[in-house]
Amino acid sequence: MKPKMVHVVLDVLKPHQPALPEFAMYIGELRGVTKVDISLVEMDEKTESLKVIIFGSNVDYDELKDHMAKQGAVIHSVDQVVVE
Repeated sequence: MKPKMVHVVLDVLKPHQPALPEFAMYIGELRGVTKVDISLVEMDEKTESLKVIIFGSNVDYDELKDHMAKQGAVIHSVDQVVVE
């Protein structure tokens, strides 16, 4: 059985738009994602630093990164990963 990523914690930088609820719903649309938890860490004039926690049955990291980039978000670091 191939290992699956079921939990990942990311440090993400994104523009102010979309707003956090919309951004969380957008991430939640991805196949394999079952829960999204986002906290605002810091805000400046143009960007927001976020702690993004994603739970799922099989999260595809590359797909997640590409999906978030469509909203102008960049992953600064992967802070935790759980694979089953």
